[in-house]
Amino acid sequence: MKGERIIVPEGCTQVLLHACCAPCSSAIVEWLLAHEIEPIIYYYNPNIYPFEEYEIRKSESKRHADSLGIQWIDADRKDATPALCKEKENSSWDAQHAEWLFSVKGLEQEPECGKRCSACFYHRLFSTARKAQELDIPFFATTLASSRWKNLDQVNAAGLRAAEMVNKYPSNSILHEPVHFWAQNWRKDGLQERRNTLLKEYGFYNQQYCGCEFSMRR
Repeated sequence: MKGERIIVPEGCTQVLLHACCAPCSSAIVEWLLAHEIEPIIYYYNPNIYPFEEYEIRKSESKRHADSLGIQWIDADRKDATPALCKEKENSSWDAQHAEWLFSVKGLEQEPECGKRCSACFYHRLFSTARKAQELDIPFFATTLASSRWKNLDQVNAAGLRAAEMVNKYPSNSILHEPVHFWAQNWRKDGLQERRNTLLKEYGFYNQQYCGCEFSMRR
């Protein structure tokens, strides 16, 4: 790969990696493993619509992790509020999707890379930061920062805010070390090109829209 431009945070040997999909995570995971950093995949994407699309992307992410023998965490929660359900009553996905819809309420008509995307990034990365705190993993990152369709400044701002809020308001009385968001442009060092190569090698399902029902309309 060309020139070393990805900066590893001091003391980072393990990272909770929020994965939006298998294609976007593949080159990042490969890079982390090559640099002796253990990636733990965290799949939390309740924005993805419809349910069938969500299931396809989730299964591809797990297939990728399983092929490498790395830990993969399914973030589906059974405690998501069923009262918010609309389509699949009492299902984890439907409840969490309804919670996500509430987090972007009033922003439905925002353009891509607008305020709705910032709210969406924060919603998912707050969950990632909370899981990192729970597992005592000091660093978390996201594959959202690898997509050329995403605004990197928005992604990083959401991640930094998520870390700040989780550190300020821990989920329980147990003392935890602070969690840190690894703000990184994961398109560097040839990772964008490597992503495209791995997509073909694995035969990954390659989605044609961001994931939410509003991006489908664009």
